[in-house]
Amino acid sequence: MSIVSELRERMKRAMKEGRKEELGSIRYILAELKRASIDARGELDHEAEVQVLKRELKKRKEAAQAFSDGGRPELAAHEESEALLIEEFLPAQLEESAVAALIEEAVGETGASSLKDMGKVMAHVMAKAGSQVDGREVSRLVKERLST
Repeated sequence: MSIVSELRERMKRAMKEGRKEELGSIRYILAELKRASIDARGELDHEAEVQVLKRELKKRKEAAQAFSDGGRPELAAHEESEALLIEEFLPAQLEESAVAALIEEAVGETGASSLKDMGKVMAHVMAKAGSQVDGREVSRLVKERLST
């Protein structure tokens, strides 16, 4: 079942149960997925849907942080609840130890020895892990590994 189908089913349940805040969040996410499919001039595959959800998750987390910093905890809480909703539809993320193992494998296969080789390692890890890892987290771990 595609992410859009899952979201539509969840939207129906939210409508029946009267969860207005969740309903609004789901509608917004569906609109973003629809916009992405229009931009792509066709249906989105699973990876494209995941990329849209990751982009929306990043927006929610940044907005929550901005609202927290600005002294608006109620708006920050709303953004955080939307982020949690989006995370439910994303694939499970790999543990840090699994990512570290992928990085070690990539370093061995590419012969990387310094930060200059970071791009090779990143490409290798991202190709293997795909949507199961956060690029920023992988980047941080690769920098740590190549700096030693």
